[in-house]
Amino acid sequence: MSAGAATWLVVDAGNTRVKWALADAGAPAGQWRLHGAMAHGMLDTLAGEWQAAGIGPVRVLVANVAGGGVRAAIEGALRICAPQAAVEWFASVPWRAGILNGYANPAQLGCDRFAAAIGARALAPRQDLVIANCGTATTIDAVTADGTFIGGMILPGLRLMSGALARNTAQLPQIDAGTALPPTFAGNTHDAILSGCLAAQAGAIERAIAAHGGAPCIISGGAAPLIAPVLNAPARHVDNIVMLGLHAALLAGEMDETC
Repeated sequence: MSAGAATWLVVDAGNTRVKWALADAGAPAGQWRLHGAMAHGMLDTLAGEWQAAGIGPVRVLVANVAGGGVRAAIEGALRICAPQAAVEWFASVPWRAGILNGYANPAQLGCDRFAAAIGARALAPRQDLVIANCGTATTIDAVTADGTFIGGMILPGLRLMSGALARNTAQLPQIDAGTALPPTFAGNTHDAILSGCLAAQAGAIERAIAAHGGAPCIISGGAAPLIAPVLNAPARHVDNIVMLGLHAALLAGEMDETC
């Protein structure tokens, strides 16, 4: 990293992990110098990790859905690594970065879902879109070609769904990026649980696509590599859609400020 280069930091504090990305100020959305992720239980080492990476941004944008304890950990790391940075805690508002928030009460929309919608529109402008973010929870949202976020659905994520079903069966599937996909009609209980949960996740996404006129789908999140292959509809797999949306929101704000 060149000395004196102005940088921006975007942070996606989700229910399980805190993800972050560092970009040159004004760089295109998703073009990052560095990025990383950390489980909540390791957040006491976040400042050390950022210091080791030489992170000292001038602007920071954080989307936090993980509560006050995680916010306090991020604030502590920023006090050490970026004491002079302009820090904003991203929130769902009626309009931002080309997205009109169609929630009856715009502030009630999860800030991660709002950021994901901004990111999806930055990738595919002027299109009807379905955005499936498959993490601890799976959120499936719809955006119109004119940029209106019209709403969506929330269901348990793949791991949460399978864990709830298997809790009393001693058949808890091990679900990670390397998990082999089971056949639709599985021949053992372990695989049958995973097959059923994958079908439920895919079915919800396919239902949303059909309800939105067959709109293109962008899928993201930790479980996306498992869910995308079983979809009976095309889907574009994009890593870190929330952070991409945060980056796009910073860029849009900069353009607004210079107009």
